[in-house]
Order: sequence, then C-alpha cells, then structure tokens
Amino acid sequence: MIPLNPLPNLIDQVYARILEAIIDRTLPPGHRIRQNELAEKLGVSRQPVSHALHLLHRQGLVAESGRRGFEVTRLDPLRIRQLYEVRGAIDALAARLAAGRARTDAAGRAQLEAALQAGRATNRKAPLALLIALDVDFHRAIYSLSGNPAIEEMIAPHWPHMRRSMATVLAELDYRESAWAEHETIAAHVFSGNVRAAEGAALAHALGAGRMTEERLKATDQAA
Repeated sequence: MIPLNPLPNLIDQVYARILEAIIDRTLPPGHRIRQNELAEKLGVSRQPVSHALHLLHRQGLVAESGRRGFEVTRLDPLRIRQLYEVRGAIDALAARLAAGRARTDAAGRAQLEAALQAGRATNRKAPLALLIALDVDFHRAIYSLSGNPAIEEMIAPHWPHMRRSMATVLAELDYRESAWAEHETIAAHVFSGNVRAAEGAALAHALGAGRMTEERLKATDQAA
C-alpha cells in the first residue's frame, strides 16, 4: 500500500489556526496576509498556508488582494442580518423539537445542562475566543437535543461567519450577560417541555442578536 501523505492534516491544522485568528480578530478585517510571514509564525512551509488560504477564500473569509495576496474580508452588515434571519428559523425549529424530547433524552438534556453551566461559569475576564466557543456549544447542544441531525448539517457551513459576527457583540460586557440570560430562558422552556415558548424564545434571541450585530457593524463602518 502507498503511504499516506500527512500534508492534508497539516493543511487542516493551518486552516483552523488562521480561522481562529480571523474570528478572534488577531487577524482583523482588512488585514493583509503575508504568506511567508504567516508560514514562519506557524512553523510550516508556504504550501499548507497557501492551501488553507484558498479554502478560506472559497468560504468568503479572505479575498484576493494584489498579486497572489489575500486580505481578511470585512463583515457585511446586511449579509449578517440575513444569515441571522435564516438561523432564527432554524434555531426556533431546533428549540421546539428539543422541548419535545427533553424529558425522554437524558443524554441530550445533560449536554444542554453542561453547556449552560459552562456559560454561567465565565467571568468578565474570559477571553473572547472562549466566549464564542461556549456560545456555539450551547446552540449545538440544542441542535443535538432536537434529534434532527439535518439541523446541524445545514447550519455548519455558516458557523465561521456566525462566529465572526459573535465577536462583534460578545466583546461588549453588557451583551455577554444579556445573551446568557436569554440562553437560560430558552433552556428553561426546553427543559419544561414548553414547545411554543422555547420556539419563540429561540427565534427572538437569534433575531435580536442579528439586529444588534448589524447595528454595531454599521456603526464601525461609519466611524472608519
């Protein structure tokens, strides 16, 4: 048998590292990416960096800039709101299904309880990357409890853009607290089996986050 090429795994690692840097703004919107410099920082050759950047380009996370160069794309306020509108419908469905299964799916319920507890345990000094990860974990726990794997499959391609948008509002201390208060409300309705209330709370949470993100992005663009 022909030995496996370890390069694809390396590309995945480089891709994940660059993506995290884009999400937590280590590489901010508009930042010009120098492949040689990035390869040196990551301790790899230019080849996996080039492959990873082309994957990010296909997702719309980086754009071509100059000769064989890339820069981090800027978040489009309207596009983000549109994504949240779609996510609102998906999250509402997931919460409704989860509420209908919460009393019979002990493992799914425990996963949601753990995600909620982890979010409650954060403090004001928690790094932005952790806050984003915990937020995603909470919503994924509801998707899992819904019992419909198509929900996560449909939302997964959009998580990189969603995680970038989360950074816009989770950077504000007040919103962090209100976001988890809303999470607790959603979870309470799910745990109690209140299908309509869970659906409504999830929809309101997503649409509210979308509006706030759009406002913050517009304000940033105007200030630039």
